Amino acid sequence: MDKNTITGFILMALVVIAFSWYSQPSEEERQRMMAQQDSIAAVEKQKAENAEKEMLQKAAEKAVEQVADSNALFFAQRQGQEQEIVLKNNKVKITLSTLGGTIQNAEILGFKSRWYEGDVTLMTRKDAEMTFSLAGKQDNIISNQLFFTPVEQTDSSVIMTAQQDGKQLNISYCLQPNSYMVDISLQVIGLDGFFAPNMKTMDISWTDRIMQQEKGYDFENRYSSLTYMRKDKGTKNLSETSDDKKEPEEVLSWVAFKNQFFSAVLIAPQDFTEAQLASTQEKEKQNGFLKTYEAQLKTFFDPTGNKPTKLQMYLGPNDFHTLQAHNKFSQTDKNPELEELVDLGWPIFRWINRWFIMPLFDWLTGFGMNMGIVLLLLTIIVKVLVYPTTKKSFMSSAKMRVLKPQIDALSAKYPKKEDAMKKQQEMMQIYSQYGVSPMGGCLPMLIQMPIWVALFNFVPNAIELRGEKFLWAEDLSAYDDIINWGHNVWLIGDHLSIFCLLFSLTNIINTWISMRQQQNQMSGEQAQQMKMMRYMMYIMPLMFFFMFNNYSSGLCYYYFLSGLTSILIMWFLRKTTDDAQLLSKLEAYREQHKNDPKKVSNLAARLEALQKMQAEQQAKRK
Repeated sequence: MDKNTITGFILMALVVIAFSWYSQPSEEERQRMMAQQDSIAAVEKQKAENAEKEMLQKAAEKAVEQVADSNALFFAQRQGQEQEIVLKNNKVKITLSTLGGTIQNAEILGFKSRWYEGDVTLMTRKDAEMTFSLAGKQDNIISNQLFFTPVEQTDSSVIMTAQQDGKQLNISYCLQPNSYMVDISLQVIGLDGFFAPNMKTMDISWTDRIMQQEKGYDFENRYSSLTYMRKDKGTKNLSETSDDKKEPEEVLSWVAFKNQFFSAVLIAPQDFTEAQLASTQEKEKQNGFLKTYEAQLKTFFDPTGNKPTKLQMYLGPNDFHTLQAHNKFSQTDKNPELEELVDLGWPIFRWINRWFIMPLFDWLTGFGMNMGIVLLLLTIIVKVLVYPTTKKSFMSSAKMRVLKPQIDALSAKYPKKEDAMKKQQEMMQIYSQYGVSPMGGCLPMLIQMPIWVALFNFVPNAIELRGEKFLWAEDLSAYDDIINWGHNVWLIGDHLSIFCLLFSLTNIINTWISMRQQQNQMSGEQAQQMKMMRYMMYIMPLMFFFMFNNYSSGLCYYYFLSGLTSILIMWFLRKTTDDAQLLSKLEAYREQHKNDPKKVSNLAARLEALQKMQAEQQAKRK
């Protein structure tokens, strides 16, 4: 080691020693640090003592609770090993749990799931729960805290019991043959003194996180709702598209946790009271779930055990005829009207669907044809039936079209705005002379509109379309997405529905035809206004494209067929209508009635009287 290295080490040591001496705390700082350490130690000691006290307190509370539980009714049934009990018929398979004695899983046989191998699963243990609660004088009996023992069991029925010292709580389940109906009965034995004398009801808590069953999330969510039947007052439902809560004041006959095509319906032969219902939308879409339903209900209970509490569950498809047929399985005094679960629209549209569209649809499906062909034939038959009103509407427009030169002459005769009243009166006079009603083209179209709207309600609820393929559509109950780009685009989503596009195109063409008809029968200022409005008239078909892109391909297909047949009918009527011949008929009518009293319809007469009154008032003001 040379001299320079030794000198370097010495200097480094001196620097370290000097820095250590300089940075050491003063006497005051050392005392303050010792005080802080003592304080920290005291705090830690206090925390340890508090934790020990809390642990001892919890241990004492647990010991008291155990003593209390040991004296509670059915204490022995609060511990045990869970078993699963499977009941099955040719329609439905349910799995019961001895822990709680309620349904844990329900499968609808014969309807294939869209997401996994096997049949549609309507309820699962992870997402659904039902609890029966009985309030005693000093203690409550809550079903999900008890382990039940199966005492009588067959392939389709079981009786489960919780018992202690001759006291029993029995719950029985029975699948009715060849049906989706489950009979449930709850009864106590030997518990007379356990309940208060005025205790007459049992509490039911039912929750379920509703799984997505179909392809289109938004479309299925729109037709899924918590629905309930008010006794003798019809059905109502919570909002399909937003969070909602209700506490119906009426007595309820049943409550349904409804998907688009399948439902779990809890029926009360002895009625539900004091219902509290809630529906909560899933925060994250496309996670396999639509929403969460909750129902808090009260129903009849006999504390003496002489009469059982009766309940039923319908676990099956939302098929109108199937639901209607299951009314006969009900234990209620009156018809439960389960078919009301299928929403066929407002009363007038429901009546059209119930007595016209459905019988026609059932008749066509009875031939075993593909559902695409059934919808085609349905469209043709409907168009044939409404053809007389369509022709009448067209002919009314055609008459006004051939009289347009005379109306144009009136516009030239009265070019000023202040003469509009006179022009209108003479126009009505001309229409009256030729036997033309300006309203003749509107009323027939109004007759057709309810059928169009009724089918809007019928097609999305037709479970017969579920899984049916036609042309490029894999499922007529969901949108067709042969063109799919895999990510969401604002307003349109992740796909393009070809049937929706075709429907929108035919709608645009029909709008163009309609505007031409109206423009050909207008003159003067009205014609100018019509030209200005023509671009606005195309907004609705454009909106339909964005609205219906997520709708079922069956509905878009029907509307496309309806629009296409309307175009063909208009083309046929225009080709077979000779304007010159029509005008000669109108002239003949005018000549024949020229000596008759003035012929004006009631509406035209009222309009003319109103116009004269307005003219007189205007003259008085001047």
